[in-house]
Amino acid sequence: MKNRIKDVLKEKGITQKELAEKIGMTEVGLSKAINGNTTNSTVSKIAKALNVSNEDLIVREKVLKAKYGSDKTPLHLGSLELPCYVLEDGTRVFSGRGVQSALGASPNSSGTWLSKFVNSKAIVMCLHPETLDKLNNPIKFERPSSSGSQSNTYGYEVTLLIDLCNAIIDADRSRELSINETYVKNANIIIRSVAKVGIVALVDEVTGYNKDKNRAKDELQQFLANFMSQEASRWVKTFDDNFFEMIYKMRGWSWTITSQRPGIVGTWINDIVYERLAPQVFTELKKKNPKNENGNRPYRYHQFLSEEIGHPRLREHISGVMAIGRISNNNWPTFMHNLDKAYPKQYQQLDFDFVPYEEITK
Repeated sequence: MKNRIKDVLKEKGITQKELAEKIGMTEVGLSKAINGNTTNSTVSKIAKALNVSNEDLIVREKVLKAKYGSDKTPLHLGSLELPCYVLEDGTRVFSGRGVQSALGASPNSSGTWLSKFVNSKAIVMCLHPETLDKLNNPIKFERPSSSGSQSNTYGYEVTLLIDLCNAIIDADRSRELSINETYVKNANIIIRSVAKVGIVALVDEVTGYNKDKNRAKDELQQFLANFMSQEASRWVKTFDDNFFEMIYKMRGWSWTITSQRPGIVGTWINDIVYERLAPQVFTELKKKNPKNENGNRPYRYHQFLSEEIGHPRLREHISGVMAIGRISNNNWPTFMHNLDKAYPKQYQQLDFDFVPYEEITK
């Protein structure tokens, strides 16, 4: 347990050597007890010798609650994931296990791996003493929706990860001591990713754009509500056979199999049409039309577009795509090049969370 024995000794004008003699301990043993985890027995002896209560010597640890965040919504830095939380006092923290994993520790590593790593000779040499002290004293907090023995966990103030990554990179550059290549690679990924995100955040702040983010999100939700129906409408034939014939001709397929429309055409339609209609429309369509237990989507995406805005925009887009196909002389690469110029893909998610290509092709 944490203690304030040093402070009490100063208040009473007693040295550690004098206290050690009073309670029958060596000075080295007492120093370890004061600077480490003191036992209840030792605290009682010291309290009696100093004529104070045990409570006067013990620092009761307050367990903060995480108000925001979850291990299911990690921060993505390149290919790495870090569960992150904002505590009730505003402190931003990464989970200890998350930091270990992001740096490249084995999934089977114990919870003490990080402590051993930051106190290794190569890393200690590159860390400021104050940073090292904070890394050796993680913040205990309670995660949202957790209970029982798993209710409390430990985390680190988020900027400490940057300090640690810089120490890893500096240690590797010194070449005096060997650093695992995985740790160095991941440290570089984290530093570069944070730099990109950080510069965007700084620009947002100084320009005042961040103040408008909530308003922009509300407007986007209203736009999507107008663009889409809440439920699937009756299916009607929206894509004319000429549309599929155009695609088949550009891909060198026979027109006689147009009516079969193999699954790959669904991927092309997503690419050519739904990802280019408007911002976030494709993401919202996937949410409204999730895959069933068989891995299939039960409706056509266009069944969720509103009659007032969504369908007219879709028909207009298809007409434009057909025109681009004609001027591209049925050449697929030329067609896609012209399509990107006329109808560039719209951002489908905010906060750097893009739709994986693998998800689109499922």
